[in-house]
Amino acid sequence: METLESLRRRIQSAQDLYGIVRTMKALAAASIRQLERAVEATEAYNRAVDSGLRVVVQDRFATTGTAEEQVISSHKGRTLAILFGSDQGMCGQFNENIVSFALQDLVGGSREQCPVQMVVGIRAASYLEEMGSTCHEVFSVPGSVDGINPSVQALLLTINAWRERGSVEKVILYYNRPITGTAYQPTRIQLIPVDMNLFRAPIRKICPSSSLPMYRMDRERLLSALLRQYLFAQVYRAYAESLASENASRLVTMQAAEKNIEERLAELNALYHGQRQGAITSELLDIVSGVEALSGGG
Repeated sequence: METLESLRRRIQSAQDLYGIVRTMKALAAASIRQLERAVEATEAYNRAVDSGLRVVVQDRFATTGTAEEQVISSHKGRTLAILFGSDQGMCGQFNENIVSFALQDLVGGSREQCPVQMVVGIRAASYLEEMGSTCHEVFSVPGSVDGINPSVQALLLTINAWRERGSVEKVILYYNRPITGTAYQPTRIQLIPVDMNLFRAPIRKICPSSSLPMYRMDRERLLSALLRQYLFAQVYRAYAESLASENASRLVTMQAAEKNIEERLAELNALYHGQRQGAITSELLDIVSGVEALSGGG
């Protein structure tokens, strides 16, 4: 049977862990809200870029009669798959889900055309290697919303370096996207080549006013600039939504841990109070027995 002192130590350890879990839970909830605002801002920016691309593409089609279906695909090479995971733990099956989803989607290519794989997140990279796949480069996950912008720029520079070497023709992003509440689902997005058919909708559908939008910049230069912003917005959204999903998964894990610790604390406190009451009762019986013995002897 445990002593009262050992039970007190176990209760104190459980209370310390409970405090840590509650802190992590609060941080995850706060991060989710910040990342949701970042995603909302990205969506607004992406709509503006999308509208600009539709105007330029429609004007190009009206002038030439044809429009390229895909651009930024001049290099002939392999597929580059970029997986977004986590650096930190305590997020359930977050990394396992996205790695399994990506590998299942990429199955079927020949050995010579095996996709080049880059991973954002050390834990996702470790799980990918455990699955028997090779990771060529690993990027760290930004710790906050402020760190997303430089992370996006670094990733885009790496992608551009691979393309300039002629090693990559297609770039695909795999990441977890929030859906409702704390739920998320794996998502696949083709980043490069850009499907220009996405911007073939009539201009009237994106321009509610009576006057059509106009531009004075050279059309090809404007198209190139808009496409760069489009790529930036897509990668930024992948980072933000992956981070939001990670924190949502961590929030669920912390809620379960919090419940388990509360139940364990209740058990330890009940055991402690039971043993303490037993010790007090035993001491009282000893006192009564001593008094009776002294009274009898007198």
